Amino acid sequence: MNTAKLKVPVRFLFEGQFQHLLLLACLVPGAIYLALPALDGSLWLGIPDQTWFYLSIILAIVHQVVGWFVFRFQLVFSLFSRLFGKYDMVVWGIIFFPLILLRPILTLGVGLADSGSLGSFRVFQIIAGIVLLIPAIYTGWSIEKYFGVPRALGGDHFRQKYREMPLVKEGAFKYSSNAMYAFAFFLFWAIALLTGSRAALASALFQHAYIWVHMYCTENPDMEIIHGKKFGR
Repeated sequence: MNTAKLKVPVRFLFEGQFQHLLLLACLVPGAIYLALPALDGSLWLGIPDQTWFYLSIILAIVHQVVGWFVFRFQLVFSLFSRLFGKYDMVVWGIIFFPLILLRPILTLGVGLADSGSLGSFRVFQIIAGIVLLIPAIYTGWSIEKYFGVPRALGGDHFRQKYREMPLVKEGAFKYSSNAMYAFAFFLFWAIALLTGSRAALASALFQHAYIWVHMYCTENPDMEIIHGKKFGR
C-alpha cells in the first residue's frame, strides 16, 4: 500500500473554511427563499414537501462537511490510514456512497411531493430535463471508464499513485477537467424539471452552487498541497 505521507501543517485543516461558511450562509437562505412559495405541505410517501426539501439541503451540507473532514484529516494526520490501514479507502467509500446516492433520491422526493409547482410549459420542462440528463449520465459513464471510482473518491488524498496520475482528457473530461462538478450535477436539475417542481429546482440550484464552494474552498487548496498547483479532478 503506497501511502506516502505529505508534510501538511495542522493549520491547513481550516484553510478556506471561513469562506466556505460565509458562502453557505448566503446559499441556504437563498435556496429557502426560492423554494418557500411552492412548499405547501403536499405529500409523497406520506412525507410533506417541506421535509423532503430541508432534508435535501441538510444532506448536501453533511456530505460536503464530511468530505472536508475526511480529506483534511487524512492529509494532515493520515487519519484514515492510521485507523484502517489498507482498508482506509474502503471505509471512506462506505461512508461516501450512501451519502451521494441519497442526494438525488431526496431531490426526487422533493420533486414528487411538489410536482407541478413550476406551472405551465411542461413540455419545455420535460425536454430541458431530458437534455440535462444526457451530460449527467455521460459524466457518470466517463468517471467509471476513464477516471476510475477510487480516484473519484479522492484517492490522491490517500495514495501516491493517484497523485502521480495525469489529468484525464477523455469522455466528459475532454470538455472540462471539472466534469464531475460541471456536468454530473445536472442530474439534480433534470429531476426538478422532469417533475416540474420549483422546490426541487431550488434544491438543485443550491446543490450545484454548493459543490463549487467545496471545489474552491476545500478541493483547490488540497490540490495545491498535493500537486503544487490548482486544477480540478
